[in-house]
Amino acid sequence: MFRTCDITGLKVDLKGQSLIRINAVLAVITLLIAVVGAILLIFTRWEEVHLLSQVWYYRILTLHGINALIFWIVFFEIAGLYFGSTVVLNARMVLPKVGWLAFALMVAGFLLVDWNIMTGQADVLMTSYVPLRASPNFYLGIILFAVGALVATSLFFVNIYYAKKEGKVGKTLPLFTYGLFVAAVIAVITLTTGAIVYIPTYLWALGLLGSVDPSWYRLVWWGLGHSSQQINVAAMISIWYLVSRLAVGGTSINEKVSRGAFVLYILFICIASAHHLLVDPAVNPAWKIWNTGYAMYLAVLASMIHAFAVPSTIESAQRRNGFTNGLFDWLKNSPWGNPAFSSVIIAIVGFGFLGGITGVIFGMEQTNIIVHNTIGITGHFKGTVVLGTSLTFMGITYYLIPLIFRRKIVAFKLAQWQPWMFGIGISLISIGMMSLGFLGVPRRHYDTTFAGGPFTNEFNPLTGLLWIVTVLGGVLAFLGALSWILIVVFSVFFGPKVKGPEDMQLAIVAEAPAVHLKGKYEAPGTLIFALVFMATFVIFFYLNWKWLSVIWEIK
Repeated sequence: MFRTCDITGLKVDLKGQSLIRINAVLAVITLLIAVVGAILLIFTRWEEVHLLSQVWYYRILTLHGINALIFWIVFFEIAGLYFGSTVVLNARMVLPKVGWLAFALMVAGFLLVDWNIMTGQADVLMTSYVPLRASPNFYLGIILFAVGALVATSLFFVNIYYAKKEGKVGKTLPLFTYGLFVAAVIAVITLTTGAIVYIPTYLWALGLLGSVDPSWYRLVWWGLGHSSQQINVAAMISIWYLVSRLAVGGTSINEKVSRGAFVLYILFICIASAHHLLVDPAVNPAWKIWNTGYAMYLAVLASMIHAFAVPSTIESAQRRNGFTNGLFDWLKNSPWGNPAFSSVIIAIVGFGFLGGITGVIFGMEQTNIIVHNTIGITGHFKGTVVLGTSLTFMGITYYLIPLIFRRKIVAFKLAQWQPWMFGIGISLISIGMMSLGFLGVPRRHYDTTFAGGPFTNEFNPLTGLLWIVTVLGGVLAFLGALSWILIVVFSVFFGPKVKGPEDMQLAIVAEAPAVHLKGKYEAPGTLIFALVFMATFVIFFYLNWKWLSVIWEIK
């Protein structure tokens, strides 16, 4: 039950292809829900409109958070795990019926959760901190979804095992699949943590358990809540390497270093979530300091390595392809008309500058205690999981449409503009929200202007302008996301069929020739970018202390 792809030459298991397709479709549906929720929330937080009532603000905030950070991401990642463990390896889907069982559990969980939220039975936000209590079916839905995702992840490991046993894998996994393997390991840790916290909470909601300790809940929940985003990071970076290979024929300059960086995520990323608990009196200060002062930086080291390795992969390939005139001829002649490539480049820059730098600074104990409950942290999220992960997932879809769905991309000119619309829009949101956070605007609060403590917008007359920047970014990002959804839907269901390589709108470049480059270094342009990144890091680090010490001065 295979077909041979006439574009890549890879064997595609037809049962595995069906599972990839259906999980990708559900990912698009859940993203649409998240995007509609996002635009409603932005026009509610903006005091000039204040669109939703207080009840519906928190209801939609819960809906948006769970669909954007869990359902959309995980459905897409499961499709990616199946793709990486079958198509990429020329291997079979070992237990397709198990894959459909996992999908059914995930869909049931998704429907239960969203139904309970929209009917007012789960106004508890994404974190659902006890003693806030939702309907038992809300917790049951999350458990079903998590169990389905865990089953799907287990199937990924089974596929890898049999691919290795049947001689489909050489000495080691391809770098893309290797990165997905790391994401799957983190997923097992994360989903197991979720089961530990949500099963007793479900029993408590049913009245079968007397109470759930709030301090215990917060501690264990963040083993799920924060670590789940690190599954995204590993999957996102895996796609960066894959698109580099497809778009310019790039291979990592040093795969051992790239693989070692992935391993650092397994060892340290899951315990680097203490910055959510720094003001929690139930957690030992030594543990907080170890997590935010040491473990976090070892995880950041992995991201720093990838942030250098991926652009250097592209530059090295471009130079070997003949673009050697000066420092940035390789960048000028990159395939900017390829929306998958532009998505990845925008995601790398946005994730690095708006997500990575701010993540390290906001994760430090001293800074975090000041800004953690401001909208600045929401701005940081936009730089990581939206500008980084979501845009990357959108980008790789432009390859999946012709290769897996066997359809041409509809409105290709719009597809070329879409990453820029979405990327610039999310960047404006991120910058606006982080700036508002510095001014003390709270996160997850219906009324931005409420008085009390530092949480007021009386500090700076720029507050109104920053809200306009945020809203404009929100509208642009909404249009970019909606454009992607429409392109995907019309391409998958109504696009012309791909009949051969001549119908491929995105080039798949052969591996760059292994030629010796003149000079001592293969990626001098990337080195310049890395130095700019480090200088920005230092400057922003200093300005944080300067701004916060002035703005938040106790009078």
